[in-house]
Amino acid sequence: MSIDDSDRLKGLPTAPFLAADIGGTHGRVALMCASAKDAGHVDTLAYRVFACAAFPTLTKLLEAFVDAEVRVPVKHCVLACAGQVLGDEVLNDNLPWPIHLSTLRDALGLDEVAVLNDFEALGYALDGPLAEGGRHLCGPLAPSGGPTLVIGPGTGLGASVHVPGVDGGFVLTTEAGQMDYAPNSLREREILAHIAPEGGYVAFEHIVSGPGLLTIYAALCALGGEAPQLTTPEAVTTAAMALADARAVEAVEIFCASLGSFTGNLAMAFMATGGIYLAGGFLSSIFGLLERSAFEQRFLHGRSARPLLSQVPVWVTEHGLHGVQGAARWYLRHGALETVVPRVAGATP
Repeated sequence: MSIDDSDRLKGLPTAPFLAADIGGTHGRVALMCASAKDAGHVDTLAYRVFACAAFPTLTKLLEAFVDAEVRVPVKHCVLACAGQVLGDEVLNDNLPWPIHLSTLRDALGLDEVAVLNDFEALGYALDGPLAEGGRHLCGPLAPSGGPTLVIGPGTGLGASVHVPGVDGGFVLTTEAGQMDYAPNSLREREILAHIAPEGGYVAFEHIVSGPGLLTIYAALCALGGEAPQLTTPEAVTTAAMALADARAVEAVEIFCASLGSFTGNLAMAFMATGGIYLAGGFLSSIFGLLERSAFEQRFLHGRSARPLLSQVPVWVTEHGLHGVQGAARWYLRHGALETVVPRVAGATP
């Protein structure tokens, strides 16, 4: 259905608005406006990163940004966050608190709040700086065109697909991190059996994420009859990079190999000949380990898939400001009417 929302959005592109990218660990918030010089682009007027755990609610986090950075009335907000919108609530197990959109709107005095998936926002950021940076991991140096994947293991495991086309194409959201984990090696089968001794569903996200890395490490310690000494994903990666803990080294190796399998699966599913961006500070911090790992071997899969996947470039890029930039681009491109009314006014998307 085509909707002409030009009257509704009249004046909106020139007015500053809030754009927030809310993850399980960090909340990235910016004051944005449409670029006066470059149509379709956005200017960042202010930007801050907050630790979500430091705030009792998302409302308090956004209020801290408004109090510190906003000097003019702001009536519009676009929110990129993990999870799905059901009625008035954003549902996700990895967020530190529930998000009720009407409460947020009323507390901040907003006219409306638009919501999209955090990796959908990263997909729209491919039109900007996200596609211009990053470190090459494997495959050719340049893509051949076609769908592009953005994948990010952090507190959870997110993924989206940018499909090229007229007017910039479009982005598909996914819940790919919830797909069943499939072990590749005997060691991975042992880990899976330890995690789920009675069998049953284990999501890729439970292995390929920050908490998943800690799960792998703890399982390896238990299989070796040892008590785990490390208690955070950061501690595991630090020990692995320093070669200070054999279990940590093996845990990172298994994590990277499993990420390779997951990435190759999605590349085949979406024919991602436009390339793949592995996003997030977590992967950037272990780039050297990832580069030396079995990621590429597992990404290339078997003989029949190898000719396709060997032509797909893979880069690692920082998450940074890209999420809020992508959310702002999506908001200016789609406007409020198309998504805010069904997602915020009470209808199920």
